[in-house]
Amino acid sequence: MSIGISSGQIDSMLAMIRSTAAQVTPPSAAGLGNGNSLNSGVGNVGGVGGVGGVTSVGNVAGTAKVSFADALKNSLGQVNQIQAQAQQMGDSFAAGDDKVSLSDVMISTQKANISLQTTVQVRNKMVAAYNDIMNMQV
Repeated sequence: MSIGISSGQIDSMLAMIRSTAAQVTPPSAAGLGNGNSLNSGVGNVGGVGGVGGVTSVGNVAGTAKVSFADALKNSLGQVNQIQAQAQQMGDSFAAGDDKVSLSDVMISTQKANISLQTTVQVRNKMVAAYNDIMNMQV
């Protein structure tokens, strides 16, 4: 029984987040107040955190290019599937199914809880990033 997201998907999402974070550097942090040009504060966007260029974000470890919306939709679908599986195991155990042990139910429930909490934290970070972008002065 495999769970959730592969390391390739995680690397891909982290690379997208890092490249986006580098692109939305506020003007004061980019050194624009010192008479520097706009491009001088941006630096090498593709090299953030040792991640390859932006063009390779969708092609990490030989995977096909996937849009952020598709990756997010797939991740939410996987979280939903894990939640449903935990619910089904709990119902089976409560019904007296001998094939399902209490430890299996607890492990499945904790996996579902962790995946949901991770999703909530990712959502919180995305909302905070959106709010930061919306509060930037142009």
